Amino acid sequence: MENTEKSAIPSILLILLWTYTGLDKLISWDASKKAFHNQTFPAELAEILAFAVPISELLIALLLLFSVSRWWGYLSSILLLTVFTTYVGLIWVGAFPRIPCNCAGILESLGWAEHFWLNSFMIVLSIIGLSGTKKRDPKVPL
Repeated sequence: MENTEKSAIPSILLILLWTYTGLDKLISWDASKKAFHNQTFPAELAEILAFAVPISELLIALLLLFSVSRWWGYLSSILLLTVFTTYVGLIWVGAFPRIPCNCAGILESLGWAEHFWLNSFMIVLSIIGLSGTKKRDPKVPL
């Protein structure tokens, strides 16, 4: 299997994940914003994240869509998923005084443990994709 074929499966799965979660937050804007405000961080941060998270998720999906930017998409996926997984892990082990609600459409039905392991799997997929993808200089023709 060539490197481009190896990185195709992870990129497709991550594009589906990021597109679904980003669009779900935008389509269900009021519920999504309310869910961000129900998290354990300050209201000002929740307001910023309500906008930043779905936009970031959709931008990562776009980065993964094109071979010239795919490396950055994988790297961004690893970073964002690591933040999400750490937060979910902290909730799962009871590090916060209260348990906030999940906020990701169908994924909302997952418990914290399942969410943690799904995110961890997606991090592994991102690492596999990153390792099979060369960082490209956008100024150099393909």
